[in-house]
Amino acid sequence: MSSVPTPPSGRTGWASLRDLTGYQWFVFIVCCLAWDLDCMDQQLFVLARDPALSALMQKPASDPDVGKMGTYATSVFLIGWAIGGIGFGVLGDRLGRVKTLTLTIGLYALFTGLSALSVSEWDFMAYRLLTGLGVGGAFAAAVVLLAETVPDNARPYILGLFQASSVLGNCSAALLNMYLGSLQKEGAFPAGEWLTPWRIMFLVGIVPGILLVVVQFGLKEPEKWKAMRAAEAQGARPSPFQAFFGTLTGLFKTPPWNKRVLMGLLLTGAGVVGLWGIGFFSPRLVQLALESTFTAEGLTGDQLKGEVSRWRGITSLVQNGGAFLGIFAFSWVTGVFGRKPTFALFFVLALVSTAGTFFFLKTREDIFWMIPLMGFCQLALFGGYAIYLPELFPTKYRSTGTSFCYNAGRLIAAFGPFALGQLTTSVYAGYGADAFRYAGVTMCSVFLLGLLVLPFLPETKDKPLPE
Repeated sequence: MSSVPTPPSGRTGWASLRDLTGYQWFVFIVCCLAWDLDCMDQQLFVLARDPALSALMQKPASDPDVGKMGTYATSVFLIGWAIGGIGFGVLGDRLGRVKTLTLTIGLYALFTGLSALSVSEWDFMAYRLLTGLGVGGAFAAAVVLLAETVPDNARPYILGLFQASSVLGNCSAALLNMYLGSLQKEGAFPAGEWLTPWRIMFLVGIVPGILLVVVQFGLKEPEKWKAMRAAEAQGARPSPFQAFFGTLTGLFKTPPWNKRVLMGLLLTGAGVVGLWGIGFFSPRLVQLALESTFTAEGLTGDQLKGEVSRWRGITSLVQNGGAFLGIFAFSWVTGVFGRKPTFALFFVLALVSTAGTFFFLKTREDIFWMIPLMGFCQLALFGGYAIYLPELFPTKYRSTGTSFCYNAGRLIAAFGPFALGQLTTSVYAGYGADAFRYAGVTMCSVFLLGLLVLPFLPETKDKPLPE
């Protein structure tokens, strides 16, 4: 099977997918599985975070200290994500897209599984840091491999499908959480037992390791990357140390890529903070909104925990259902109007929908329309990142640039959960149960950052990947 992209046939829009060869579809499926399982591990953390810390700290999940430690654990995870993303991004350009993808899958699968063995909040955060290293590298390795393998006319649509498929991983985690919550409500996990729902969820995170065999033996490096390395081999070969850091420093020293990487970082950082600093705390928002309702209905103990867990899973499920449609919407709109106008539209929609959800969500019924709407608007931006970031950089810097923008944004985003926690417990502490709501609404101003940087970035619609 060849890894050479087929020449464009003249087909446009979604019809361009008919140009893909069997091998290119195989690459698409493997890259989707790698990213979907990565997203499943991310979502397992989002859903298991509060129950895990509640058990490890021996405090109720609604306790402000548990919520605050949850924001710290999320920040640590995002820091690991950023570090791993930058490092593995450079390795993707030096070592190869396929080898790097294999390494990242093994790393995030191993340490997600080990999170189940946590005995305190501190080793839990250590495992999250190490998991983040692998999670951070997987996106760029997969998206760059796919972007360089498919023909130009099909690229935005296949990358949109790739990002939309991440919802399958997120929904798998949500369904597992709902199922375990139902079992817990029925008394399937007696008090004092080691094997609890949150530990089972992290153990399931080992599953992506199975994909390692397929990645290692089924994929080939893209011809663009091999041609670039062959050209380099004609001259003096730098040491591995020089090659690694030379790629990173070269990106920042060479116009116009240096400007693009900084603006791309801010563009991506706005969406990442919006999602990880606000959007992915929607299960906690739902818990705080409904826990008093469940208590008034007579639920206590494991029944209360199980019902809360089930609704946290429902929240994640409907949020990702909206996300799936949002990513498709971005792929369609950007194909018609271009990348920059589409980003501008969805940054505004993300701001309005997120602020509205955090301020007004009160009942079970609200979950079924507010949360999907927020997911549609927020996650659509990530479909844009999958399409746009590989189009900003040449082959030599594509993995490094894409990964730096997508993952170094996590260093910015790491302050998001911390800021949310500080706003909740300090700035709005006097507002009682509404403190978390006001903190979320305040954080929504981050979406304005994405709007501000758009004028400084190029429009890439209908243009080939830069060389």
